[in-house]
Amino acid sequence: MAAQRRNLTQSHQSWTDDLPLCQVCGVGTATNCVYGPDGKGTQTHTNEDGHFRFRGEDGCFLYGVFNGYDGNRVANFVSQRLTAELLLGQLNSGHTDSDVRRILTQAFDVVEKSYFETIDDALAEKAHLLSNYLPPHNEERLKELEQEVSGGATAVVALILNNKLYIANVGTNRALLCKSSSDGQNQVVQIGRPHTTDNEDELQRLAAVGVDPARVRQAGQIAGQTSTRRIGDYKVKFNYAEIDLLSGAKSKPIIAEPEIHGSQSLEGVTGFLLLMSEGLINALESAHGPEQANQEIVAIVAAELAQQTSLEAVAQSVVERVKRLHHDVYASGRQRAALCSHHEDMTLLIRTLNYTLADGALTPTQGGRIYPVSVPYSNSQSTSKTSVTLSLVMPSQGTLTNGTNTASTLEEGTPTPGSQSPTATLQSTNTQTQSSSSSSGDGSLFRQRGSQAAQPDETGRVPPYVDFSQFYRMWGTDHSDGQTTQGGGLGPQ
Repeated sequence: MAAQRRNLTQSHQSWTDDLPLCQVCGVGTATNCVYGPDGKGTQTHTNEDGHFRFRGEDGCFLYGVFNGYDGNRVANFVSQRLTAELLLGQLNSGHTDSDVRRILTQAFDVVEKSYFETIDDALAEKAHLLSNYLPPHNEERLKELEQEVSGGATAVVALILNNKLYIANVGTNRALLCKSSSDGQNQVVQIGRPHTTDNEDELQRLAAVGVDPARVRQAGQIAGQTSTRRIGDYKVKFNYAEIDLLSGAKSKPIIAEPEIHGSQSLEGVTGFLLLMSEGLINALESAHGPEQANQEIVAIVAAELAQQTSLEAVAQSVVERVKRLHHDVYASGRQRAALCSHHEDMTLLIRTLNYTLADGALTPTQGGRIYPVSVPYSNSQSTSKTSVTLSLVMPSQGTLTNGTNTASTLEEGTPTPGSQSPTATLQSTNTQTQSSSSSSGDGSLFRQRGSQAAQPDETGRVPPYVDFSQFYRMWGTDHSDGQTTQGGGLGPQ
């Protein structure tokens, strides 16, 4: 097996080229952007995010989202090499939970060591140039070498094996699991906490190796990043004694060891798993605040699942909606606009669990497919939130079990029109803090219609199947500053 990995790494062929992609997964991306005074965005660097989504043997599925910084070299390397360390026979259905955790931890360690091996020569040349007299022409070479060796990445990886979910996290990305319970509630669980300078467990870990946690908390960043765990970044791994905040460390303070959560059984679970890069999380939290970010992203995903017929389209539409929300807050010039002057690269991976996508042949007027779910609506001038009802599609049961066909194919599994769904409620839980909140809607924005398509009136218009009057009343109440639009208010005239 080791020889197989060496042969692959030495060839020009990527060792992931022959691996089958997971077909119950979609990925959406957006590049970084800085807004100018006119509101137009400009990309400032190449996309530094990475991802993978593979189906291995023996009922094994592997997903990952990687947030690179100071270049995409590390994210690209990790997204390929980590796959080789996990899907070339290392994992099988006979492994216990402790076996899986050990293999995951070992894979991250091997990948980081392998990355540093690829930059050994450049680091040696850089050290040689710095230790000797520096002619002017060598300054340019030093800049080239620094660009070649700098940078790092954070990672969140999801593994499904034996119908059980494992999450391995290094840094600041996020994993959310949305699942429908038997009583009709839809629970949103954040799996793990980000490894940042305000994470108490991480501060205690740093203190144990001699780093002053109070100074780290006050600084908010370590060598330009908020993460306390990261892959690569030779400066904090080899030269940490030269960094003021880390100079007191007795051993390596910034590590690439993943925090592993699981296993969590997916037997009978209906819902979806989200893996998000730091850029996507920060964009949404900058626009609307962090309090309801998890519920809001899940509600946006649910709304898109109700309308799109492919997971790729769902994921891309969600990213585009977050991007628009972020831009609109900046353009509004209101309270949070200063927080939204730019955003980093954004990546969203969606993996469905027993979840059937919307059928393009069915519309909300035909009933049986679309159910209400509330999204927190925030007025940027107020701390209060109002629930605006959107839609959540719940699939028919017994079609897919985590990518394995049990009754019908993904394309063939179609819910029966007119079937009933439990009341949709979003309940958010953080697995570390155990705090939770919930919101629900009564579905009043959706008028009840029969199964026949609506007929046009004498003007050729079809009556709308969504009544936005409640939304307009809410919007008008929250924005009642004495200004009105022509015709007496907001909404279609």
